[in-house]
Amino acid sequence: MEPAPRPSNHLIATGLRLDWNILHIKALFFKWTTILWLKWLTCSTGILNTFKVVKRKINKEGGADGDAIPLLVELLSSPDPRTQEHAVTALLNLSINESNKGTILNEGAIPDIVDVLKNGSMEARENAAATLFSLSVIDENKVAIGAAGAIPALITLLCEGTPRGKKDAATAIFNLSIYQGNKARAVKAGIVTPLMRLLKDAGGGMVDEALAILAILASHPEGKTAIGQAEPIPVLVEVIRTGSPRNRENSAAVLWSLCTGDFEQLKLSKELGAEEALKELSENGTDRAKRKAGNILELLNQIEVGATVNT
Repeated sequence: MEPAPRPSNHLIATGLRLDWNILHIKALFFKWTTILWLKWLTCSTGILNTFKVVKRKINKEGGADGDAIPLLVELLSSPDPRTQEHAVTALLNLSINESNKGTILNEGAIPDIVDVLKNGSMEARENAAATLFSLSVIDENKVAIGAAGAIPALITLLCEGTPRGKKDAATAIFNLSIYQGNKARAVKAGIVTPLMRLLKDAGGGMVDEALAILAILASHPEGKTAIGQAEPIPVLVEVIRTGSPRNRENSAAVLWSLCTGDFEQLKLSKELGAEEALKELSENGTDRAKRKAGNILELLNQIEVGATVNT
């Protein structure tokens, strides 16, 4: 059984954009796929009494009401891996409908979704990550998901998942890290090391996601420290030279955070030839990239002025 299409992962400012207009258009279609999957569960497992009972619990406007979602939440704890997998997939579909997000949270689904993320089949773990991403669009859900221990499990999926699973984990981690408290959780869970590994693997297809997350973590004091200890300056300077417009922008944002108030990082950047790359970026980058590049160039200029005074 295939899950519904994932939310779009387009990159904006520091990260990833969700195309809500398209999602809402698709909501009605997702309703009927969910009905079919619930029917499959009824026929194959006997966990639900009748398809009619479940179908009545599907909201005619495109989602599930407060009676249908608890049935799916219960199925998340099923000992049968396939039942668990289909249940989390159905919740993923329903979570895309804005009106269902609060209901899923209020039914206490997050701890069970996190448990699937930790212990389910790879397919179930990927869909659990995508579900958490969808739910985390609501700010209060970011807090609850982080508190439920989702971030370490997402980092594990980021490290060992399939290419799709890694992207599901990355988008969830990025969205959760918008909340300041989750930045610290991610850093303490050791996210910087796998992000740096993904960043250095140009052929791995995860450079965009790694930089987007690093850019948002670098704004946190603990994130800045952890990233600085990972010796990121060489790869950041290289991306500023040769990367895509969005990746150059995010690299400059990370470099700006690292160099602000840290003379050693600033000096190393200069030694590695960042100045020339930043000058080019300040002229041809995105608006945000131009600002970040200009800010770093000002800091580099201060080094030169200081050196002149000292001589």
